[in-house]
Amino acid sequence: MLLRYFYDEKLAHASYVVGCQAKGEMVIVDPMRNIEPYLALAEKEKMQIVGALETHIHADFVAGSRELADRVGTTMYISDEGDADWKYQNLEGIPHQLLKDGDEFSIGNLIFKVMHTPGHTPESISFLLTDRGGVADKPMGIFTGDFVFVGDIGRPDLLEKAAGIQGTSLSGAKAMFKSLERFKALPDYMQIWPAHGAGSACGKALGAVPSSTVGYEKQFNWAMQFDDEQKFVDALLDGQPEPPYYFAVMKRVNKVGIELLKNLPPVKAVSNYEEITQLLADGKQVIDTRSAEDFSQGFIAGTLNIPYNNSLTNWAGWLVDYTKPLYLLINPSQLDDILIALRSIGIDNVVGYGDVMKVLEEATSLDSYENITPLEAKSFIESEKVHVLDVRNQTEYDAGHIENAQHIMVGTLARRLDELQTTKKIVVQCQGGARSAIAVSVLKANGIHDIVNLTGGYMAWQQEVVTK
Repeated sequence: MLLRYFYDEKLAHASYVVGCQAKGEMVIVDPMRNIEPYLALAEKEKMQIVGALETHIHADFVAGSRELADRVGTTMYISDEGDADWKYQNLEGIPHQLLKDGDEFSIGNLIFKVMHTPGHTPESISFLLTDRGGVADKPMGIFTGDFVFVGDIGRPDLLEKAAGIQGTSLSGAKAMFKSLERFKALPDYMQIWPAHGAGSACGKALGAVPSSTVGYEKQFNWAMQFDDEQKFVDALLDGQPEPPYYFAVMKRVNKVGIELLKNLPPVKAVSNYEEITQLLADGKQVIDTRSAEDFSQGFIAGTLNIPYNNSLTNWAGWLVDYTKPLYLLINPSQLDDILIALRSIGIDNVVGYGDVMKVLEEATSLDSYENITPLEAKSFIESEKVHVLDVRNQTEYDAGHIENAQHIMVGTLARRLDELQTTKKIVVQCQGGARSAIAVSVLKANGIHDIVNLTGGYMAWQQEVVTK
């Protein structure tokens, strides 16, 4: 048996290639949209990709199952559980097999058995894997998707918070309790292969270890320690992070399908500063992907700053308007990787890009903003000349914050500008300084200019002000 692990750090997403070498066949579990790494492995191993298995309709990335079906004719193995709202659509012409609890199918000598594990979503399923190439007649592991993670479990509130389906948080939490009772009955030796790791917004305390075992999770996963359903429900719903706005888009995309990558138009080069300023004047979105430090020293007024790092997809998913054309100011050598990242969350309306350094060299006018230290911020605050804006998550704010700081999470800021107090200078602050820099660019792009960024964020504030 062949088992390979693929991990997208920007999405904290894990997918798996599982193959029967004797038959020369492999399948992908929860494939990412960029299928090139799977095709390369198949060619290297001289095997054929015959299937794509999805544990549920994902909310945080575009699944690659339809891409695989188009490129190599794979069969989609997908859930037929849940009510009518959670059925896959537009499957005409795509080989597929609808699955319910207890169903089995074979890939060469490999046996996959379906276990319905609702809670994260109503249609969620897990796949128990048995390798019958030898003497084994029992499953060796389970692909849990967003059901059980290392150290955590899938959140049940996404349908309500991201998709707006009222009342589903409570019903999902109760369904998760029952699903975990079934999970606890599995043999301790079985391996667990989840779809996400630390950093994913699909849970609240995911571990960074890529796999675990049933026995280990039963002992040490916080969610496995409850016998009382109500206490479990209360604990599960408490402290869940804010789901990015794009999660609602992904639910629809993965349910009904999205345009194939081969059909997307080419991204055109934008050659000069005048073009960029005209695009901004016309209401187009322009993202500058330089570091926050470089951006703060000089940028084109109206552009947003989302640095190209592992957080790019998350903040793009919060801040990009999917209905409007998007332009990028980048290092051109990073274009392909940036497009893969943005398209992984369905941002396909990228129309053009410019060489950021070339464009800035031609600029006749640049904006900038000031970064201040915690001690400088303390002096401002004591003079009562500033208003502090905390753009962290709710749980971080609740754990401790600067006195009288207003809390608006950075991802929601563009939609809540009317809540801001703009009669004073605004000190923007997060935990370490990265998110507040993004927030400053959002405020600047929306015409709010009397602002400064707190370098080092709340951590530096505690070290340099609170403890001294």
